[in-house]
Amino acid sequence: MRTTVIPEGFSLSRTRRTALPRRRTRHAILAGTALLTLALSACGGGGSGGNGGGDGKGADPEKRPDMAISVNLTGEQVKAGEPVRVTLADGKFSLVKVTDGKGGELPGQISADGRTWTSERNASPGTDYRVEAQNTASQSASTQFKTSPADKVNKVSINIPKGSTVGVAMPVSLVFDNPVKNKAEVEKQLKVTSSNGTEGSWGWFKDYSGKDRVDWRPKEYWKSGTDVKVDMNLNGVDSGPGGGLFARDYTTEFKIGKDRRMEVSLDTKKMTVTEDGQAVRTIPVSAGTPGGQKASWSGKMVLMSKEGTIRMDSQTVGLGDSYDKMVDYSMRLTWSGMYAHAAPWNAANFGRANSSSGCVGMSDADARTFYERVQVGDPFEVVGSGSKGNADLGNGYGEWNLSWDQWKAKSALAGGGSQQG
Repeated sequence: MRTTVIPEGFSLSRTRRTALPRRRTRHAILAGTALLTLALSACGGGGSGGNGGGDGKGADPEKRPDMAISVNLTGEQVKAGEPVRVTLADGKFSLVKVTDGKGGELPGQISADGRTWTSERNASPGTDYRVEAQNTASQSASTQFKTSPADKVNKVSINIPKGSTVGVAMPVSLVFDNPVKNKAEVEKQLKVTSSNGTEGSWGWFKDYSGKDRVDWRPKEYWKSGTDVKVDMNLNGVDSGPGGGLFARDYTTEFKIGKDRRMEVSLDTKKMTVTEDGQAVRTIPVSAGTPGGQKASWSGKMVLMSKEGTIRMDSQTVGLGDSYDKMVDYSMRLTWSGMYAHAAPWNAANFGRANSSSGCVGMSDADARTFYERVQVGDPFEVVGSGSKGNADLGNGYGEWNLSWDQWKAKSALAGGGSQQG
């Protein structure tokens, strides 16, 4: 009989291994370094002739060295936000599996020499993990650890709900609750996949709310019919100082609808609607009054939302008591309050003069038909003289006013972050 002495600071636990015939196993785990030891002992066995029969004289010719692994994270209050590394003291790994309390598996790779396994993603906050390992000699061992909850959690707001159909100019836009200092590390975890390999890039800037924001814009407008999936594998990623850890992953899927585009000419006071490259409608409009804060924004914008009948109060956009009324068929173009909408009170100026407080107004009938046909994400461009220039990048979806090279330069990754989606 063999006696195993457990030094002070050790604890004894059992792990499963592929048993040799008629042999027992013992496992010792070193608590401080998550060191697991697999001890093999011979029981003796009956046989015909020789020195068998349990007389203690037979040696074990197949005795293997003990298996021992160490894990860089150990204990009940492990700090999250770094990869899990499992190291084998001797031999080579054949399998390493790290799972959380819900059965989710942390992906990882065994090193070329077979001695180390490293997870591809960080350990998540507030999570129980179990580590199971097997070597090429079919020995196995396991241990577990638990990460502590994050002191501060960062969250993401996504502009495109799952299952949506959007227009050809719609970017993927993510706004973060807390500051993101580790922009490159966060951007590495963001992936856009499309059905036709659309080229695009992420770009960082401040949202109109003042929060950190990153958008993915195609190099050119999307092609109608494209299917898109966005994976945000952020669970366990550290935002950096003041931002906290992310505690979950995010995903969304959407489809690109009809290629519909709008162009408003401040010179002709008309809006032209094209579908699949063909002009289908021209609508008389009255845009913002030139020469001051009531002028319209110009440049390339994107229809952000269809809000229907809403109350518009000039005091909320810094225009004093110019107006306060309910407005029908309202379609938002900027966060600062530029809309396309019905404006029957201004009917005398449609197609004749730009006299609104910055929005693009049209008749009830034209607004109704237009509202019914357009979709969120359709491009909306304002050209001609008398505007107050382009809106800030974060005041809506202003990225289409930048060249492709200018946009790629806003990526946090070397080489501009351009990818085939």
